[in-house]
Amino acid sequence: MATIGLIKECILALGDRTGSSIPAMNKWIESEKSTVVKKHIMKAALKSGVEKGELIQVKMSYKLSADAKKELKKGPAKKKVAPKKKTTVTKKKTAPKKKAAPKKKTAPKKKAAPKKKTTTKKAAPKKKTAPKKKKTTTKKTKK
Repeated sequence: MATIGLIKECILALGDRTGSSIPAMNKWIESEKSTVVKKHIMKAALKSGVEKGELIQVKMSYKLSADAKKELKKGPAKKKVAPKKKTTVTKKKTAPKKKAAPKKKTAPKKKAAPKKKTTTKKAAPKKKTAPKKKKTTTKKTKK
């Protein structure tokens, strides 16, 4: 996909009212399309988009022109798909399968040694909390 096409799709997806900045566009392209557009290629595409009238530059951001928005929202014209021809499936005859040689009996397996029971550790006793401090009150003396 051409860079200008990527930029148009990006601006439409971000949908900022005041336009999309170059870092925001680069971040969107990286996350959605998993590609990286080099800085000089991005600048050249933006410049050509402004010259053609597809993009409008607002300070350091870019917006889609009204004509470009209409084209992108309609989407590309769908091509008519030619009807597929019906194909008949022919089944191949398979050769009769040979019987497998009888399997030899294997010696019975020895039982595994009984597993030892694991002991569960007891929970550590809870730590004792420090006794609460008593409130000290001063006694009032009568004069």
